[in-house]
Amino acid sequence: MKKPGWLDEFKVFISRGNVIDLAVGVVVGGAFTAIVTALVNDIINPLISLIIGGLDFSGLNIGVFPIGDLIMSIINFLCISLVVFWMVKIINRFNRKKEKEPEPEAPAKPTTDELLADILAELKLQSGRAEAAETLDAAEKEESSASDR
Repeated sequence: MKKPGWLDEFKVFISRGNVIDLAVGVVVGGAFTAIVTALVNDIINPLISLIIGGLDFSGLNIGVFPIGDLIMSIINFLCISLVVFWMVKIINRFNRKKEKEPEPEAPAKPTTDELLADILAELKLQSGRAEAAETLDAAEKEESSASDR
């Protein structure tokens, strides 16, 4: 039995790095949510209750609208957002300390004048070799002509 073409496309799609990274992010986010929720419910909210005198808006109604739960949800959202903000800020501070390791300095590049001086010296050296070779050839010719005589 032949597999449908979309099944192969789905395999390629699902095995892409981005999708797998996203899945890992969702799982880690779920675990992180449990930590943040425990921190807010067990530490932050009791501290806020101590500060504001134990007010609980969950039973507050305005007419037929139960807005107390909405107010408590907004307070919880702000607390959770504040906790996440500070956790990310602390994590980023630790990561910056790791990144501040000094990088080795690259060797200094020669200046244009230094490069030109090197080229000139090489040309003089090659020119001197050519002159020496010509002088040597001339001397050999003189010796061979003197020996022929």
